[in-house]
Order: sequence, then C-alpha cells, then structure tokens
Amino acid sequence: MTTTRSAVNSPPRQHPHAVRIRPRGWLAWWRAEDGGVTTEVTLLTPLLVMLLVFVAMVIHRGVDARIRLDDAAHQAARAATIARTPTAATAAAHTTAVDALTSAGPSCRSLAVDTVTGGLRPGDTVTVTLTCHVDLGDGLILGVPNRYLSATAVEPVDAWRSTPDTGSST
Repeated sequence: MTTTRSAVNSPPRQHPHAVRIRPRGWLAWWRAEDGGVTTEVTLLTPLLVMLLVFVAMVIHRGVDARIRLDDAAHQAARAATIARTPTAATAAAHTTAVDALTSAGPSCRSLAVDTVTGGLRPGDTVTVTLTCHVDLGDGLILGVPNRYLSATAVEPVDAWRSTPDTGSST
C-alpha cells in the first residue's frame, strides 16, 4: 500500500528567500544580510545629498565673493581715474569699493584698498588692489576656513581728458 501525503500533513510552502524567525534564531536573523545593502543605501542617500548641497553652497559663496570683489575693484579703479588728484583718487577708490561690497554681498571682515596712480595724466593708468577677509560662515561646519581674497584692476586715465590749468594766466 502506498501512502500519499495529504495537504493536511504537508508543511506550508515558503518563499525560497524567506527567513524563519525562531526564538533561538534571533541572533541568526539579526545577522542575516538579506536586504542590508538596500537599507544602507536608503539611509545614507539623503545624508550624502545634503553633504553635496552643503559643499556646493560653500563653493558658490567663494566664487560669488571672488566675482563681486573683482567687480568692486574695477569700479574703484574707474572712480579713481575720474579724480583730479592722487589724494582724491585714493579716497574715491576706497569709498567706491566699500559701497560696492556693502551693496553686493560678500561679508568682508576687513577690507584693504591699495591705490597706485601714475600722476593722473591722460594715458596713465590707475591700479587698485582690494584685499578682503571673506567670512565663509556657512562652511565652518565642514571646517572650511575663512579666506583672504584679492582682486586687482588696472584702468587707463581717459586720453581725451582735460588737464587742470596749473597756474598759467592769459
């Protein structure tokens, strides 16, 4: 006589990758690697994306500060070429640089303006160098130090500019 197994006596069919949890098998279940990589990627992806966004913000602030400092240097040099005396040129360059950087954005902890004039005669050049201690406050979490940025601009004095009369009376 042959015996056949009935559906009542046969064990239930399980998925081939299913993990059985037994009271004694907790440790084995805990150490199982099924789905471990998926869980790690799911948990770490938002952190990596936030880190990349933060690094992009810090880089953007540095590049933006560099562009604005270059623009302020050009504005200051142009303002210095319009002045009639070297003292007035230095004052105009400093005032223009401070105004440009105040309205533009990079937060300079300290600003140094160095103006070199060649006499302010038509055809001469005026050189303005700005040095700014840029505050990268957002980058302190990543350990990004504050930076010193420098920009130099050279502008010619207008060749058709009138020269002041130096005492000749007619």
